[in-house]
Amino acid sequence: MRGVKKSDLPVKICKACGRPFSWRKKWAKVWDDVLYCSAGCRHHKLAVVSSK
Repeated sequence: MRGVKKSDLPVKICKACGRPFSWRKKWAKVWDDVLYCSAGCRHHKLAVVSSK
């Protein structure tokens, strides 16, 4: 995705916080599996699931 404007990158919605986040180079190989925008949201999901 070299030379692509930030506004043209794919966007997903975080499953924990509901905010949009865009594609990152480190996620290139696993973009289909990425569900959370950050490590904090990934860890927060455990608290959300267990509190229900």
